[in-house]
Amino acid sequence: MIFDVDGTLVDSNDAHARAWVDAFAEHGITVAYDQVRRAIGMGGDKLMPLVSGFEEDSAAGKPIVRRRKEIFKTVWLPRLHAFEDTRELVQRLVRDGFNLAIASSASDEELHPLLEVARVADLIPTRTSSDDADRSKPDPDIVKAALKRTRCPRERTLMIGDTPYDVEAALRAGIQIIALTCGGWNRQDLGGAVEIYDNPADLLRSYDRSILSRLMRGEDTRVTPSTN
Repeated sequence: MIFDVDGTLVDSNDAHARAWVDAFAEHGITVAYDQVRRAIGMGGDKLMPLVSGFEEDSAAGKPIVRRRKEIFKTVWLPRLHAFEDTRELVQRLVRDGFNLAIASSASDEELHPLLEVARVADLIPTRTSSDDADRSKPDPDIVKAALKRTRCPRERTLMIGDTPYDVEAALRAGIQIIALTCGGWNRQDLGGAVEIYDNPADLLRSYDRSILSRLMRGEDTRVTPSTN
């Protein structure tokens, strides 16, 4: 089981968008919040040029990236909370013998604090971040890195994410994905996911009739993606 973090385990997508908007503004650049918010889930390598035209590793982009990290860490991180039943869902997966991993567009520096907010840092030791991939989501590099570390076959691996970028990255990596709408995307946006739920609590309530239960029992899980 490969997890995304922001918007999947932790209610942090809005916070990331606010941090980006404020960092741009401090450097005299006005970007539309709605455009930034729709890009959350990508890494900075894709978000920055999309919303501003600046490259992440350019002379203009580097100080914005640094300031965005500072704003997120000092202003927003202390305010964040996990979605309901996040830890309980992960504990259920651990009890059922799933090998768990993280595939996040966050940096290594940001990832552990987010997992502490989610109260699952002790449950998911295998982690891949933007530091482990040349290209962020929706490119599949981070997901492929997680697959390589877990050594699990693709047909026995699922991902849980909350953005269209998670869905695309998972499918391009050759695995199926469960999507959650708690990150702010609607069900139509998440087309391609094999199942769609509201949040971790909804998935936990539906666990016994979900693809997770079928996978645990060794049943064929290659089914048509959800369109509901």
